Amino acid sequence: MSASVRTCLAMIAATALLSGAANSPAGAPTAAPPALHVVGTHIVDGDGKVIQLNGVDRSGTEYACIQGWGIFDGPSDPASVAVIASWHVHVVRVPLNEDCWLGINGVPNQYGGANYRSAIAGYVTTLGAAGMNVILELHLSAPGSDPATGQQKMPDADHSADFWRSVAKRFGTDQSVVFDLFNEPHDVSWSCWRDGCMVDGWQAAGMQSLVDAVRSTGAPNVVMLGGLGWSGDLTKWRKFEPNDPLHQLVASWHQYDFSNCDGDPSCWKANVRGVGGAAPILLGEIGETDCAHGYVDTLMHWLDRRMIGYVAWTWDDWSDCNNGPTLIASYDGTPTGYGIGIRAHFLKRFEHP
Repeated sequence: MSASVRTCLAMIAATALLSGAANSPAGAPTAAPPALHVVGTHIVDGDGKVIQLNGVDRSGTEYACIQGWGIFDGPSDPASVAVIASWHVHVVRVPLNEDCWLGINGVPNQYGGANYRSAIAGYVTTLGAAGMNVILELHLSAPGSDPATGQQKMPDADHSADFWRSVAKRFGTDQSVVFDLFNEPHDVSWSCWRDGCMVDGWQAAGMQSLVDAVRSTGAPNVVMLGGLGWSGDLTKWRKFEPNDPLHQLVASWHQYDFSNCDGDPSCWKANVRGVGGAAPILLGEIGETDCAHGYVDTLMHWLDRRMIGYVAWTWDDWSDCNNGPTLIASYDGTPTGYGIGIRAHFLKRFEHP
């Protein structure tokens, strides 16, 4: 989600609802997250069972490191992960920073390079131990020597392919991990999206080059590709779909109450038609900015009927009311008004991981 659209949320305490959480018993065995594959228009597990992934975004690892004060924003220990899982979350999307991962462009050593990579790998292990799949996504990037402090229109040819080769080498033997190649492409053409072009005076890397970078390492992981319009537009996704020799691509879609579709189901249908059965669809971000859940309730029910998964932005206690749709008022899992709807839907529809 763009920082420019993180708007004020009034935090609503909901401790009573939290007290009824369906937590797994202490010490209960947790199943390992499934290896994921694409078959036709579905994501499936190792037994071929169709998986409708539901989950949350966990922001912080994209900005704390480049700002020079940490790697995570908030707790990342097993206890905090168990709280996420108690909402019946099956996948956590973890935003990454290109410069921090590669250890370039002035990132402090304690928060970049090997230390950053080790911390992310540890968090993936912790999430997996709680039974949850992980989506690793490139959120912040920048060309040349510019620090990756904000979202760009496209990935850059200078570093983004190197980033994905490195990530793929690290996680390519773990198919419970999904790669989301770039958060929210915007303000470019579809041909640029696929093949690259000059953007604001620098060379953008196209999605084809990033798919190639991942596959060059031998990594078979499922790969997500967000469409144009801050990933809100999939209408020409199939026409410009990159080639993947393993046929493991997923169309990534973002929808908020302020997105281009503005809650219009006919617009949602047009985006699904834009993928046209070429790949599964997974919403890497959904959210609502009024501290309520009417919009996301309607959207989730619409997606459920089509077995399309969704990931809610975001599991962070941004209580200053300036940082956009946030699910929790506290890391103990107390939901905001928006989080109440997400949590209730997850508990009703999905089993504990």
